Amino acid sequence: QVQLVESGGGLVQAGGSPTPSCAASGRTVRRYAMGWFRQVPGKERECVATINWYGASTEYLDSVKGRFTITRDVAKNTVALQMNSLKPEDTAVYYCAADYSRSALRTYPGYWGQGTQVTVSA
Repeated sequence: QVQLVESGGGLVQAGGSPTPSCAASGRTVRRYAMGWFRQVPGKERECVATINWYGASTEYLDSVKGRFTITRDVAKNTVALQMNSLKPEDTAVYYCAADYSRSALRTYPGYWGQGTQVTVSA
C-alpha cells in the first residue's frame, strides 16, 4: 500500500513561486514513478508533471513547461513541484500521484494524495 501526503500551496500572488511537496510511504514506493495533477471545478483532472523512479526523466504539460520543475528525493521518498511565474489560470487543487508504471501514471495512477489547493490572485 502506498500513501501520499501533500503539503504546501495556499494563496499566492501572480508571479509567485510556491513549492508543494508530497511525502510518500510504502514498502516499494521508491521504485514508483510519481507525478502531479491538477483539477479545477467542472474540468477533468490533468497531468502537470511526471518523474521516473530515479529522477532522471521528467515530463511536463505544455502550459507549464519552463515554469514548473518536478524533483524527487529518492532517499526521503518525497517529490516536489517548484512552481514559478504563477498565473491565475494555474489556480487548482494539485494532487500527488504514484504508480509503478509510468504510462499508467499519466492516465490512471494507482495512488493519489488528498490534494492541496493553490490559488493564484491577479
